[in-house]
Amino acid sequence: MKKILAAVALVGLSTTAALAAPEKYVLDSSHSQIVFSYNHLGFSTGSGMFSGFEGEIMFDQEAPANSSVSVSMPLSSMLTGWQARFDHFMSADFFGAKGDEQITFTSTNIEVTGDTAAKITGDLTLNGVTKSVVLDATLNQAGDHPMAGKPWAGFDATTTLVRSDFGLEKFAPYVSDEVAVAISVEAMKAE
Repeated sequence: MKKILAAVALVGLSTTAALAAPEKYVLDSSHSQIVFSYNHLGFSTGSGMFSGFEGEIMFDQEAPANSSVSVSMPLSSMLTGWQARFDHFMSADFFGAKGDEQITFTSTNIEVTGDTAAKITGDLTLNGVTKSVVLDATLNQAGDHPMAGKPWAGFDATTTLVRSDFGLEKFAPYVSDEVAVAISVEAMKAE
C-alpha cells in the first residue's frame, strides 16, 4: 500500500534528469512503513504498523503521470505492540487469517497536482476485497543517496480507509469504521 508513495517521490526526479523511458525503483524495506490508527470507544487512539514490505515503481521521468507502482505485504507482518491485539485482529472477528493472506496495492492512475504533490489512485486488496483508494502523496526529497551513491527518493502519503468496505466492520461504530493511514517510504533505483 505504501510503495505508492515512492511513485510520488519519483515525480520530483523529473527536475533532476531527463529520461526517455520508465525506470524501475524498488522500495527500501528498512526505511518504509505504513502506520494506521483508529478511535477505540472514544477513549483512545489505537495504532499499528506494517514495515519491511516490498514494492516497485516504474517511473517515467518525462511524463510522471505515466508511472506506476505496486506493493505487497503479508497481513501477518502487522505490528500492534501487543500480541493479544494482533491475535484478535487475526481472529474471526476481523480477518479470520490463516497465515498466508497478502495485502496488495496496484496503481491505476497518477495525477500530478503540484511540484511535489500527486494523487495516486489504485486498487487495494485487503481481506479478499478489492476497492479503489486514493493516496494524497508528497515528495520529501529526490536525488543521490549520500551513502549508497545512486538515485533515491522519499515521500509521504495519507488516506482514510473504511473498515466495513473490506468486510471488517466488527464493533463499528464504537471502534471507528474509519482508519487513518500514513505512509512514509524510500525507494532506490534498481540495478
